[in-house]
Amino acid sequence: MRVLTLLLAMAAATVHAADGFTFSNPPGPHAVGVRVVQQYDQSRLYKSEVDLATGEAVEGKRSRPIQIVLWYPAARGGTPVSYRQYLETTQTEDDFTRTPAEVQRMTDDRINGNAGTRKDALQLDVMRTMQAVRNARTESGKFPVVVYAPSYSATAVENADLCEYLASHGYIVLSSASLGSHTRAMTTDVDGTEAQAADISYLIAYAASLPQADSNQVGVVGFSWGGLANVYAAARDKRIKALVSLDGSVRYYPQLVDGGKEAAPYVTPKQVAVPMLYLGARPKTMEKLNSEETSVAFSFMNAMKYSDVYVMTMLPMAHADFSSYSMRMRQDNEFGDYTRAEISVAHSWAMRYTRHFLDAYLKGDAAGLAFLNNTPATNKVPPHMVVTDVRRKQDIVPATLENYVRRLASVGFDQAVPVYQQFSAQDAGFKLDPNQLYGWGLQLYRLNRLPQAREIFRLGVHLYPELSFMMDGLAEMQAKTGQEQEASKSYRRVLELDPKNVDAAKYLKEHGA
Repeated sequence: MRVLTLLLAMAAATVHAADGFTFSNPPGPHAVGVRVVQQYDQSRLYKSEVDLATGEAVEGKRSRPIQIVLWYPAARGGTPVSYRQYLETTQTEDDFTRTPAEVQRMTDDRINGNAGTRKDALQLDVMRTMQAVRNARTESGKFPVVVYAPSYSATAVENADLCEYLASHGYIVLSSASLGSHTRAMTTDVDGTEAQAADISYLIAYAASLPQADSNQVGVVGFSWGGLANVYAAARDKRIKALVSLDGSVRYYPQLVDGGKEAAPYVTPKQVAVPMLYLGARPKTMEKLNSEETSVAFSFMNAMKYSDVYVMTMLPMAHADFSSYSMRMRQDNEFGDYTRAEISVAHSWAMRYTRHFLDAYLKGDAAGLAFLNNTPATNKVPPHMVVTDVRRKQDIVPATLENYVRRLASVGFDQAVPVYQQFSAQDAGFKLDPNQLYGWGLQLYRLNRLPQAREIFRLGVHLYPELSFMMDGLAEMQAKTGQEQEASKSYRRVLELDPKNVDAAKYLKEHGA
């Protein structure tokens, strides 16, 4: 059996050199291990009580399945996995109960279903060995974390070559399948996007349990729909420090990020103030955009003034070319005016830019940053392959609550009103509602930070002068911090707004005011 496997691998190498996909980036200094971890996110239900296809009662666990494929720097030695073994992992992504026989049959069906005129070549190509060794011993040290977010309904291993490549350069890489909120199929709406974004955060949390992982340095790479889900994730998960979008849907579904009725309100450029690399396919003509009724009225990347943004166009590449799975499985005549070999070169360069971007922003690597800012010719990119557009972040702080509180801690809470005016002038969307302000003041009071609580209530009165409970909060804090004259004046205003306020009447009577 070993002889047959060896012969198949040798034949695969020959066929691969002729017409198969080649990932041409040399590996980094680390050997690579890979393992598969099957878990359930018990905080989320995945299956309903009845099967949504058949109507039959659902048996077994209903929690959300998370099958993690984990690549990591490893000790050297062992037999690398074949590409077929990666394909086998795709059969258990949403069902951990499938038997080895079922997995084998379903993998055969997947390969045969894509074979077409390349049947013999593809059968040999999937037997080609990869770089990673299954369950290899981990290498000592700490390494940044990268989560890979697959495209629409795609598998965790759709860019296994990239994941191995990053691990060989000193990253912990995790991926799980793109599942809809309650079905194996993803949905093109906020519900589906948020489900994948939550999976990204789950993987980041899982990475924190790994001794190798440096969870202070986390990036997310997403292809297509995954390149929209990672933006959603970054808007809420501040552990994410860098984003890579491989022709991501943040470009193609502007209605989900433009602040309109279809978008999640929290997904805004100021909430995604992290560096981004956008590697895009060759652009469509104006006529094509017009015929497809594609809106170009809003670009999330153009609005990201708080981040360094690199928009790089890979001129030979179509959308599907950003997936090494697709590069392997498609027919020879499905690459348009290019050959598979030509697109393979462009694909490898896109992934090289991905690695240097992560090196620059997760490792603080000066060479990686220089690579990003070089001209393609300086980086020895083949001519007419890459067009770069680098946008530097503006020298302003995003107008968010977190940054507002940080500023007050620096300049003093007595500057609460003028700093608020600065933030709201910078961003009309920056608003603090009365309940939020009142709760903040109470929290400071409970922490015995009375002067700070007083200034937050003062801000509340400035913004909402007709709310008696806000004025009452200011009056009480003025009294407790020795500002009796100011407290009496504020309590008189409380009675004007709320004549039945017992506390205000009592204070004024006791203080002869």
